[in-house]
Amino acid sequence: MDIASLGGLLAGLIVVAFGIIQSAGGVIGFKYFVDVPSLIITIGGSLTSLLSSRKMDDFKAGFKSMNLAIKEPAIPNPEETIKQIIDMSNVARKEGLLALEGYTENIDNEFMKKGIMLVVDGTDADLVRSILETDLSNMDDRHKANAGFWDYWSTQCPAWGMIGTLIGLVIMLQNMSDPSSIGPSMAVALITTFYGSLIANWICVPINSKLKENNDIEISVKSIMIEGILSIQAGENPHVIEEKLKTFLAPAARDSVSTEQEEGG
Repeated sequence: MDIASLGGLLAGLIVVAFGIIQSAGGVIGFKYFVDVPSLIITIGGSLTSLLSSRKMDDFKAGFKSMNLAIKEPAIPNPEETIKQIIDMSNVARKEGLLALEGYTENIDNEFMKKGIMLVVDGTDADLVRSILETDLSNMDDRHKANAGFWDYWSTQCPAWGMIGTLIGLVIMLQNMSDPSSIGPSMAVALITTFYGSLIANWICVPINSKLKENNDIEISVKSIMIEGILSIQAGENPHVIEEKLKTFLAPAARDSVSTEQEEGG
């Protein structure tokens, strides 16, 4: 579980609840922010826009992607990935590429395992790159589609909140003959805007941002794998491979990757 994401969502809810309680002088203030028709207009309306803009499978996948933002992403550590590649380069340098076939039993990541097996099978380097980069590109497209779901919802919630507000204002203006109803009617009209802004900024925008961040990290790690695998296939010196792959890391993280290289014959 990603503590930062879950903690942020819970903290956001607590902050809003605290503001309501403090402003209203107690928990009684919550009753002013509960209006079922406004919820139906804001949430229901925004969901209809999402549904009409996507295929059903994409719509379902978008909702399920919320788990990807809250759970700790299953992305290999880039520093450990580089060390693993250096280990394999030493094995290949001393024993040959075919020796890596047995090493794949220690690889948990399917992407790296696929690349190593392509190399072991003698696949042309350009084809290895093409296969792995196509896999990476398709992953990127899937992740962007899920992030786009939340990005689109974050724009629709405030929009439908404004539609609800306009509906409330029209009804209020139709009943101006009763001055005592203007205040409560105006409050109800504004609640839909509140719901739309809350859902967008409390849920949709953070999830969209976290999915994009996770995708960027995974692309970076898999790019390291591609370059490392192709470098091993090309028979490059392990030290050269290490220096090449360390360029993917922030300068502060590069020292943690330093390894004692064993020169093979």
